[in-house]
Amino acid sequence: MFYINENFLNLQESYLFSTIAKKVSDYQEKNPNKKVIKLGIGDVTKPIVPAVLKAMHEAVDEIGTEKGFKGYGPEQGYDFLRKIIATNDYKDLNISEDEIFVSDGAKCDCGNIVDIFDTNSKIAITDPVYPVYLDTNVMAGRSGNFNEEKGIYENIVYLPVSSENNFVPELPKEKVDVIYLCFPNNPTGTVLKKEELKKFVDYAKENKAIILFDAAYEAFITEKDIPHSIYEIEGAKEVAIEFRSFSKTAGFTGVRCAFAVVPKTLFGYTKLGEKVSLNKLWNRRTTTKFNGVSYVVQRAAEATYSDEGKKQIKENIKYYLDNAKIIRDGLQSAGFTVYGGVNSPYIWLKVPDGMKSWEFFDKLLSKANVVGTPGSGFGPHGEGYFRLTAFGTKENSIEAIERIKGEMI
Repeated sequence: MFYINENFLNLQESYLFSTIAKKVSDYQEKNPNKKVIKLGIGDVTKPIVPAVLKAMHEAVDEIGTEKGFKGYGPEQGYDFLRKIIATNDYKDLNISEDEIFVSDGAKCDCGNIVDIFDTNSKIAITDPVYPVYLDTNVMAGRSGNFNEEKGIYENIVYLPVSSENNFVPELPKEKVDVIYLCFPNNPTGTVLKKEELKKFVDYAKENKAIILFDAAYEAFITEKDIPHSIYEIEGAKEVAIEFRSFSKTAGFTGVRCAFAVVPKTLFGYTKLGEKVSLNKLWNRRTTTKFNGVSYVVQRAAEATYSDEGKKQIKENIKYYLDNAKIIRDGLQSAGFTVYGGVNSPYIWLKVPDGMKSWEFFDKLLSKANVVGTPGSGFGPHGEGYFRLTAFGTKENSIEAIERIKGEMI
């Protein structure tokens, strides 16, 4: 008899954004004449910038020639891209190109990285949290059973982030092995200062733990003293893996390109206490299970670091941050309490008293025809909150706020 991986049965319902898509689809089917503004899923709307598009066209033409054709590329990424990432994103941080692994998405990396950790590893996540961190550990069997009453898994350590602690998670009160951190944070849009992040680095060093640091939104940071990389913190290269993506910065949500940084100074341990290089483990996993990102896409990613590419992408990021300000200011003027939207494309708002976040979702969709994301979908401490994204068009951002003021107040 063929047996399934029963850990999958421990997952809660469907993936959050699939549930949202189904609800919206059902609503639109019943109300075909209604214009629905989608500010829920964090997908970009600005097209690929000209400098990057030019590089893609040139790469396509190149592989159409006998001399320029490319077959299998290096699984870890082409040297030209790894080198330019190291010299641009990690200037003065001493990250070498062989510590950078190019992939087809930070979501994939965050999910796949668990392959190299022991199945009994104790996991800590901030709550609310990007669902991929939790769900992939449920699939791997690290979560234990789900407590329906509390809305949590018995073997997961939850680090609450809310207005009550200024969205700064406390250190784990028990010893953990793996800590997921995402800053600027998805979904709350909030950030950590260097001294706050240093506490986690120090904890990881003291407890021989590892930090998985998702920096997918670092390009949206506008304020000083907010680290763009965890490696700005002394000692972090001994305890942290960092993930970055071209999806939200360069509009690669459909093109697919990202990278993980696994320092050679980072070690895990066997049950006998022997040190093992995580860089070597991840390299082995990558060469076994991945055939690399296409040459065309990697040339496109390289072009994001050109002078023109940087300039054009900064304009797009400013566009989204301007949308965030429109949404944030508009919600505040309507009487909502809001967070984020300054160093991030996400706005995190408190729902009206006495209302659950899914109730607010339904009311927002039916009354204002605007789609957001219920906070409870990101974890139990997300209940009472709601996420809107700034990745829509400026026109839709303005119209969404006008509708909310007109229909929800």
